[in-house]
Amino acid sequence: MRKVTPTAAQRRAENTLIRRALRVLEDRLEYKRTVLGSPQTVRDFLRLRMAELEHEVFVVLWLDTQNALIEIEELFRGTLTQASVYPREVVKSALAHNAGAAILAHNHPSGMTKPSKSDEDLTMSLKNALALVDVKVLDHFIVGGAKPPLSFAECGLL
Repeated sequence: MRKVTPTAAQRRAENTLIRRALRVLEDRLEYKRTVLGSPQTVRDFLRLRMAELEHEVFVVLWLDTQNALIEIEELFRGTLTQASVYPREVVKSALAHNAGAAILAHNHPSGMTKPSKSDEDLTMSLKNALALVDVKVLDHFIVGGAKPPLSFAECGLL
């Protein structure tokens, strides 16, 4: 079966629909104050927000001590295959948000959700750096296209 490229009008309609879906999910999260009790809600939100990006981004969901959302912050933007993430900047942001916990996420524009060795090393580095300022890393998701985002916690990598 041949893949059909959407027209500009179809693409605009899809983008409008995606923006509406993001608003619905943000409302469900009751943006900035919801207790994130459902990993599936987080997965859905991240997939809608990051799945179709053509470059890597690194996002942190900053949470308070009760796991209520404080802020969703895109900290780093990279290229097609990588984004440079600096633990010092992540720690500075955690302190600026007065966060008690964090959920990390980044995307793989290739569509693959399998973590690389550098993804695993970065996660442990960030976990250790944030622990020094009493911020707990709850999970790290890798978003890859239409596939369900991979959870480091569920895979025993955290």
